[in-house]
Amino acid sequence: MFDPYDVIVVGAGHAGSEAAAAAAKLGSKVMLVTLNMNAIAQMSCNPAMGGIAKGQIIREIDALGGYSGLVTDKTMIQFRMLNKSKGPAMWSPRAQSDRMRFSEAWRNYLEQIPNLDFWQDMVVGLLIKNNRIAGVRTAMGQQIEAKAVILTNGTFLNGKIHIGKKQFGGGRMGDPAANGITEQLVKLGFDADRMKTGTPVRVDGRTIDFSKMEEQKGDEVPGNFSFLKKHKLTRQRSCWITYTSPVVHNILKTGFKDSPMFAGRIEGVGPRYCPSIEDKIERFSDRDRHQLFVEPEGWDTVEYYVNGFSSSLPDTVQLQALRKVPGFEKAKIFRSGYAIEYDYFPPTQLKYSLETKKIDGLFFAGQINGTTGYEEAAAQGLMAGINAHQKINEKPEFVLKRQESYIGVLIDDLITKGVDEPYRMFTSRAEYRILLRQDNADIRLTPKAFSLGLASRERFDLAMEKDKKTQQIIGYLQKESISPDEVNPVLLQQKTSALKQKTKLSALLLRPQIHIFDLIKSRPGFQDFVNKLDADDDVLEEAEILIKYKGYIEKEREIAEKLSNLENIPLKKDIDYNSMPALSLEAREKLSNIRPETIGQASRITGISPADLNVLVVMTGR
Repeated sequence: MFDPYDVIVVGAGHAGSEAAAAAAKLGSKVMLVTLNMNAIAQMSCNPAMGGIAKGQIIREIDALGGYSGLVTDKTMIQFRMLNKSKGPAMWSPRAQSDRMRFSEAWRNYLEQIPNLDFWQDMVVGLLIKNNRIAGVRTAMGQQIEAKAVILTNGTFLNGKIHIGKKQFGGGRMGDPAANGITEQLVKLGFDADRMKTGTPVRVDGRTIDFSKMEEQKGDEVPGNFSFLKKHKLTRQRSCWITYTSPVVHNILKTGFKDSPMFAGRIEGVGPRYCPSIEDKIERFSDRDRHQLFVEPEGWDTVEYYVNGFSSSLPDTVQLQALRKVPGFEKAKIFRSGYAIEYDYFPPTQLKYSLETKKIDGLFFAGQINGTTGYEEAAAQGLMAGINAHQKINEKPEFVLKRQESYIGVLIDDLITKGVDEPYRMFTSRAEYRILLRQDNADIRLTPKAFSLGLASRERFDLAMEKDKKTQQIIGYLQKESISPDEVNPVLLQQKTSALKQKTKLSALLLRPQIHIFDLIKSRPGFQDFVNKLDADDDVLEEAEILIKYKGYIEKEREIAEKLSNLENIPLKKDIDYNSMPALSLEAREKLSNIRPETIGQASRITGISPADLNVLVVMTGR
């Protein structure tokens, strides 16, 4: 029925959608297999993209030619740049999306890619010949051949849903679990384990009293995720904030005896950074309230998502407790919250390309690797899609290093350190975050993606033009001086000391109270120069960051370059670490299991001591 494909992608969530798009755009003939064609890239949890560190990932995906940023811009109903009161390394874009339009937009983009086919079915097994992937087998009896397969199964592998004492199979509410793949891979020698995640009640907005909540509006001038800026938000919907109370907590505690988490019916480990409401009450018993974010699910729907109220308690207890929260006294719910546990494969079994070490041509991406979040999944999918194409065309792996991107940090953390809980990206995980800002993702990554053939000429030209204009603005600020008469009124207004003599504009910009737009107000000639360049606010902001934080940026870049020397010392793939008595027992065990590709990667493995590293360096003859 089917001709052989180059790449088969199993699952059409955020990872699968980016994987299929990347491989197909690069020229591979791709089949995307999904259980439900109407749920492509579905927002199964909260209707939002981005946030702390996650926003940086989406901008990197966009810079590389992925679709998550474009889809978010096209469907967002609110935009906020988080952490603007902090330094630019911490600025993180976040958007509320229209959940239904998000999925629709993703499908539309995918259907416009000529050599991407779709098949609605469940994959129940893999075709493997001589330790190499050969295709997939589906529940409907189809055997589809392929040179590479990317598994992006999300929470579907042996998924089990829990609500109080009730438990039943499912990949998410309303969809069946996927069985067979885990069992086959375990027989082939893969390690597998269980994780869990959860989701809160969805509430009928017509029954919410918003007058009892705090309004959270979007930015006055909303930004974009995509550097292409094809879609501009002209109106926004507000989110709302409310709080739990001791009364709410006491009601929730009445359901603890039936909680699958406390009763031990859930075996999987849950996300520490996004715990259920019952877990928060238990772990933070000294706190008498917890913040809840009430988020609209779209432009036209009345459905609201109660962020912070994830629960697997009995549905009656969830509703009783919710109705004691200010604004929810008369709440009606569309769906109760639930927990879901599922299989994942410890990611130390992967190469940097996200290809498995055991089966040639088999790639894993997304929650199957123990991550949580749309953004982390999408990033892995993009990289797996690129590398599947590279693999079958005998081209070099496309790997991003830690000092190059948050995506590089994510993948390095996964395959080097593994996971013991659902992995979530934070800015604190990146050692070089002043280099890896959300504003410069295009400058960092678009040239790489363009040379690969994934990013378009339009993207490349925009990035180069932005960089050129930024340098011209910096040159102007470093060259031109300003007199006290011109700028002192602005300086005094911003509560910083007045000038006594002419000063370079760039020197003034070093003051924390002064921003580039203050200088534009003070110097009409600067505004003329900006107009002549046709430089937008993003270019001006980029120039300000590079001047204001020049010292920090140069210092971090110097450290990154020094440490990158370790990344350039390769380790042979066939080293017998167990035959090296100079290594500690723990080092021999972990090095044999993870098999790092470089000294740099080995240095980040937990339990590898400086003495162990010295042994490895001596072994390489450096």
